[in-house]
Order: sequence, then structure tokens, then C-alpha cells
Amino acid sequence: MNETNIFEQLAGIRAFVFDIDGVLTAGQVLVTEEGHQLRSVNIKDGYALQHAVKLGYHVAVISGGRSQGMQHRFQGLGLSDIHLGQSHKVEAYEAFKAKHGLSDAQIAYMGDDMPDLPLLERVGLPCCPADACTDVLEAATYISPIAGGYGCARELIERTLKIQGTWLSEESHRW
Repeated sequence: MNETNIFEQLAGIRAFVFDIDGVLTAGQVLVTEEGHQLRSVNIKDGYALQHAVKLGYHVAVISGGRSQGMQHRFQGLGLSDIHLGQSHKVEAYEAFKAKHGLSDAQIAYMGDDMPDLPLLERVGLPCCPADACTDVLEAATYISPIAGGYGCARELIERTLKIQGTWLSEESHRW
């Protein structure tokens, strides 16, 4: 898609929805001897997520994973729409959309793997990190130049907010 079309689509975004593993994490799990599964998240993604929430954007995570650590992390960033354990993500997406009175065209979704395809086919702006699987790369309208877990969410949010003139607005620094 050309730059003009991306600009127009980003200008209409009012909500962001993200997968967790492979998007907000690098898609790797460290398993301890006790069987605990540990993930690493990017601080810059976290800043952008909470910044978007404070500016009034609707932000959700929808994941098949069930990590209580991830639940705690995203609650701490101010997200209220946290949907974990979602083997079929469409139901959670439709509930999020209805709750906030959004249309598909107003939503950017970023996913990286096969379970994300049904949402990528619904949203106004299907996005993925640079290292998404081939099928997702083909389905995405916007491909971040950054890999999952290394700031791809920040890049999408920052780019959108800059286009909309809210990234460095005076209101964005009143916390």
C-alpha cells in the first residue's frame, strides 16, 4: 500500500488492539526449573500503550496466553480491555468494539501468527511486526519495520499519534 493510503488510514484510527506473544513480547518463553514461564516486554511499547490510553484512545490486548504477569503489566499501564485465554479472538474483539462503539475502520490490530488472521481480516488497519509469519505478512496492510517485542507497538502508536497531531500535544504531557 502506498504512503498516502497509510496516512489516511492512520488518521482515522481511534483504537489499537494487540496480540501479546510475538508482538508485545519477542515470542520467546523462558521456562524455569519450577515450570514458571517468563516473558520479556519492551518498555518503549509500554510507554506508548499508556500514553495512548491517557490521550483517550481505546487500547486492548487479546491473547491466547493466560499469563497473570501479563495481566498485571497491562493493568498497570492503564489498559482495561485485557482478554487472555482467547483461543478464538473474534469474540473478544467484537465485545471490545461494541463496548466502545467503534467501527472496524477505526481499529488497528497488530498480530504475528496464524491465530491472528481472523482479526487481521476484520479490522480497518491490519498490522504486523517485521518478523511475523508469511501468511500474516501477506494479510497485513501495514508492516512495522520493527520486530515483535522490540518496539513495534510503540512504532505503530507513535506514527499514528504523530499523524493525528497528538503525540507531542500539550495535553499529552498533563499527567
